[in-house]
Amino acid sequence: MGRILIKNIKELVQVLEPQVKKLSGNEMANLSTIKDAWLAIENDLIVGFGKMQDWEGISDWTNLEVIDATGKMVFPTWCDSHTHLVFAASREEEFVDRIKGLTYQEIAAKGGGILNSAKKLQTKSEEELYQDALKRIHEIQQMGTGAVEIKSGYGLSVDAELKMLRVIKKLKQTTEIAIKATFLGAHAIPTEYKENRTAYIDLIINEMLPKIKDEQLADYIDVFCETNYYTTEETDRILAAGAKYGLTPKIHVNQFTSIGGIQVGIKHNARSVDHLEVMTDNDISDLSKSGVMPTLLPSCSFFLRIPYAPARDLINKGLPIALATDFNPGSTPSGNMNFVLSLACIHYKLTPEEAINAATINAAYAMGLENTHGSITIGKKATIFITKEVPNIAFLPYYFGSNQIEQVIINGKLIK
Repeated sequence: MGRILIKNIKELVQVLEPQVKKLSGNEMANLSTIKDAWLAIENDLIVGFGKMQDWEGISDWTNLEVIDATGKMVFPTWCDSHTHLVFAASREEEFVDRIKGLTYQEIAAKGGGILNSAKKLQTKSEEELYQDALKRIHEIQQMGTGAVEIKSGYGLSVDAELKMLRVIKKLKQTTEIAIKATFLGAHAIPTEYKENRTAYIDLIINEMLPKIKDEQLADYIDVFCETNYYTTEETDRILAAGAKYGLTPKIHVNQFTSIGGIQVGIKHNARSVDHLEVMTDNDISDLSKSGVMPTLLPSCSFFLRIPYAPARDLINKGLPIALATDFNPGSTPSGNMNFVLSLACIHYKLTPEEAINAATINAAYAMGLENTHGSITIGKKATIFITKEVPNIAFLPYYFGSNQIEQVIINGKLIK
């Protein structure tokens, strides 16, 4: 790596001071930009930026790559803080079942859903899972994602959960993209434990967690706290155990029902609570008194045809929100953050500025990367993308279905 100068930038987007870690409520409507700008990168860091008229030039042009971005915009890369992109196989047969009228719950009841993915994953080798996931990493990078959280949860046994987490660890070690690993052993109850739920939870706590700690395989712990999955009491027990092993909660809550999962997340100082399609006034009120990041997954609502989260209510109550893809084979087979922005504008009624804030600085916060990613800030990672020639910021979510990203730079390295 060396140095890169990007000049004649039509608009440099999401320029923030280092002290800004997230944006909440009315703050989300404001997006700080510089028009007719330059940006300097050295090794893997952003080292300078400003208006072209104030640029005094660079005296040393050795080991310097110059990119002319005339007519183009520069953004910090998207941060995707909720994915399940390590999986064994697609589930298009369930897609057809939903077209024929079956619900997510009905498909799960007949052996589909999470248990279907778990069955397929247990037969695949660690190397096969790694190679498949690596292709997905390359795909999302080309669509502008520069940081991603990846969950386990399709193993549902000691060996298979560890296998998934080892794949995620290998991806961390072999790719440029920033990756956070989340242990989601409590994704569903395995069939063999259906009549003895406590035994499986004991397995998570007494066997999986110690091994995850020994191998340093996870940053976060997650639970699918939902009707027919894990109760609030079970979630509370699992999160408390995870904390003893240094794992911070990021939990699935309120996808189909409101059963108190948000309150459990707040109790355990969760980094984020994710989904939130079904919210009560009390849920919103409790969240507004916490420091937890609400994370919304509009492409899941789109694909499953379930309600969209009440994003405007959350923002109007002064809360921040983050956006993520929920990339997984069953309910969201897409890692396209650009489409997520379009859905957020169309169905959540977010402005483009609010959606960009939710997909950058707030999403970085949701995965504990707010000090290194999510904005154009001196000293942050040089993890950015350059658009094609576009008329304005709103064009990205407006022109859905077409990739408007021309070049991606991860940690100061141009991704081919």
